[in-house]
Amino acid sequence: MYQGQEVVVIPAKKVEFFSAATGTGLKKRVAAYARVSTSTEEQEGSYEAQISYYTKYITEKPEWVLVDIYTDEGISGTSTKNREGFKRMIADALVGKIDMIITKSCSRFARNTVTTLSTIRELKDKGVDVYFEKENIHSTDSKGELLLTIMSSLAQDESRNISENVKWGHRQRFSEGKVYLHYKNFLGYEKGPNGRPQIVEKEAKIIRLIYDMYLKGCTTGYIAKYLTQAGYKTATGKDKWGDAVIKSILSNEKYYGACLSQKTYVADFLTKKKMKNRGELQQYYVEKSHPAIVSKEIFDLVQEKIAHTKGNISYVNFLSGKLYCAECGSAFGIKVWHSNDKYRRIIWRCNEKYGKKAEKCHTPHITEEDVKKSFIALLNKLFVNRKEIIEAGQLALEVMRNTEKLDKTIAEQKERLKRCEEGLELLIDKAAKGKIAGDEYATELKTRQKEYEQLIEEQKRLEADKASKKDRVMRLQAYLDSMSKIPPIAIEFDEEIWAALVDKVYVQEDGSLEYLLYDGGKYR
Repeated sequence: MYQGQEVVVIPAKKVEFFSAATGTGLKKRVAAYARVSTSTEEQEGSYEAQISYYTKYITEKPEWVLVDIYTDEGISGTSTKNREGFKRMIADALVGKIDMIITKSCSRFARNTVTTLSTIRELKDKGVDVYFEKENIHSTDSKGELLLTIMSSLAQDESRNISENVKWGHRQRFSEGKVYLHYKNFLGYEKGPNGRPQIVEKEAKIIRLIYDMYLKGCTTGYIAKYLTQAGYKTATGKDKWGDAVIKSILSNEKYYGACLSQKTYVADFLTKKKMKNRGELQQYYVEKSHPAIVSKEIFDLVQEKIAHTKGNISYVNFLSGKLYCAECGSAFGIKVWHSNDKYRRIIWRCNEKYGKKAEKCHTPHITEEDVKKSFIALLNKLFVNRKEIIEAGQLALEVMRNTEKLDKTIAEQKERLKRCEEGLELLIDKAAKGKIAGDEYATELKTRQKEYEQLIEEQKRLEADKASKKDRVMRLQAYLDSMSKIPPIAIEFDEEIWAALVDKVYVQEDGSLEYLLYDGGKYR
């Protein structure tokens, strides 16, 4: 000290809490944050207990005032993406509604170190304190950030370990052939007493109806519209069915009793982002893993039909893919006239009528009502000869169902392929033992490989022929079933009968229609 310098000590005095947000002496505005990451009964109890505890804890302190108890239930702490309670709390704090936040621990606040520290710093800049009870850490303390970094890193490692353990458990079940379904979002099954899927018959009828309608020629868009209008509920209890839901049901192998596991995987335990497995991880395919709702044969026919249409199975209008120009062979497309005024009208017209070709076709445009009236007239004509048509169709079915000759050819082809494979193995074995010269080996190997490739291609063709024959049988059977449903006097358009009977419709130059039906018959 300098000579003559005096230091005067001013005694401290008790003051009210000073709010950084408002710059005034007030009661401290306190909020609490509670979260559980699952919705089990045990965790639900913990969730309610946290809310009750913090409500009592804050309101019993006279110098504090309760702002709110912010909560998230059944949400992971590794990301803030879906944590609405957490996001609302932070927003309120940043606009000056909260002075202090109390939470149980670092892991309840967030298991992501980056998220924890960035959020804490953001709040700290606004003068908002976060108190972690378990660790007894205040974020505004000088040592707070160092301790939080350590604790958050530990919480993040714990989350990583939990994630890896869960993945290991899933993969272990996959390798053992055990099937798990998200029953709440999966139509047709429920968890059985043995822990395996069991059929819910009421829902299974809807699945079978979807497969049946699709094989009869109904589009996925029409099926969705039909189920909605018929009052059927989706797996999640919704009244409206979507085209994507129908496509998913038609392509899900679980409906024929098989299971392909690990189609997707979580790439990052922090973001929880799911990725499609394109070979990065091992997959597990199990046949007969649970009861089937549709047969393997029906499922395969549907996949073949989807492949044949190149995935374009979402037509909603009954005319899509059915209407063609008799003059140039092009498909008819939908057009809208006067789309923005009272004269709005929807018509169908040859897609090439005003195309780049030199000569334009002369077929006129046509409306849905024109087709409906024409089809009703056709049904009344068909009813007269319905008995003869069905009898002829039944005879054709008997012939088509007889695959004995084709099966024999396929068996012989498989035998030839087997002998070729054995010959290749013998050739390779001879070369390995030095019993054949290099040039001779190379020439013979090339010859045998070419023969093998040709045999493979021939086998694929034969199998495709058999699948195509099955598809024609299914289509003809659906045709005959619908033919038997034609009323004595048809007065209303039936879209399901239309889909089952009509293969194509050719619009003539005079506007008349020629129908090509699935039995091969042509009618005007």
